[in-house]
Amino acid sequence: MKTRFAVMGLALALAMPCLAQAQVEEKTAMNGDAQVGYSVRGEGPLVVVIASTGRSSGELAPLADRLSERGYRVALPEPRGIGASTGKMTEVSFHDFGDDFAAVIEQEGGKAIVAGHAYGQWIAKTIASDHPEMVSGLALIAGGAKSWPSELSEAITMINDPDSSRDQKMEGLLLAFFTDEQSAEPWLEGWHQDVTVSQRAARKLTNREDYWAGGTAPILDLQAGADPFRPESSRMEVRDELGDRVTVAVIDGASHALPAAKPVETADAIADWADALLQK
Repeated sequence: MKTRFAVMGLALALAMPCLAQAQVEEKTAMNGDAQVGYSVRGEGPLVVVIASTGRSSGELAPLADRLSERGYRVALPEPRGIGASTGKMTEVSFHDFGDDFAAVIEQEGGKAIVAGHAYGQWIAKTIASDHPEMVSGLALIAGGAKSWPSELSEAITMINDPDSSRDQKMEGLLLAFFTDEQSAEPWLEGWHQDVTVSQRAARKLTNREDYWAGGTAPILDLQAGADPFRPESSRMEVRDELGDRVTVAVIDGASHALPAAKPVETADAIADWADALLQK
């Protein structure tokens, strides 16, 4: 079922001050020799949210706060190389990263809705493929189409480069991630180049067929209306491939950095879908 969430900037401006910051607990979980640092807040069914390429999950706090308001317990795990998350970062695959976050799910109760932003959606799918008993549903947030222009990937490389100028980074952010400079400003910083390199290498070492279907879990394909990684022509791509277990929803007025630009709307879309899913 396809739904569209028409969003105006004014709505977010009014909604954001209403968000109460939830009480946050910092924890760690172990996956063999790898340690996973994560934060957790709220009460209710567990939602695990995985950040995008080279980014910290800490910036997903407004999204997590809103989900906790909606009655969910939210875990934000950090990838290897950020915060308290440590472990081998070379010669690893999506399966290793997925096992890291599966350790968080196991520690927090054993079953979760797993949401992944952009790159994170591939790790979410890997968890659902490797640990189907742990995943009640998948939320793919601003997942890219099967293919996209190489200039978008090149923009990510440039933004990660500490030698890039502010103007260059802003140009890349507006090309690939945001619709306006004000929203993009926080993303001029907070990139972890070593993590990006590790994550890209892991993709090359992972067989696409091992994770692409995301097991058999129900899927929310949550898209941004102005995402260059996901043009309108690809709106039904995932549903056409994976069938009726996929629900497609679109949030207008945002680009690829959907949960950063529209945290309230993103959280509400996930919660609305999860509410219906968990009532079945």
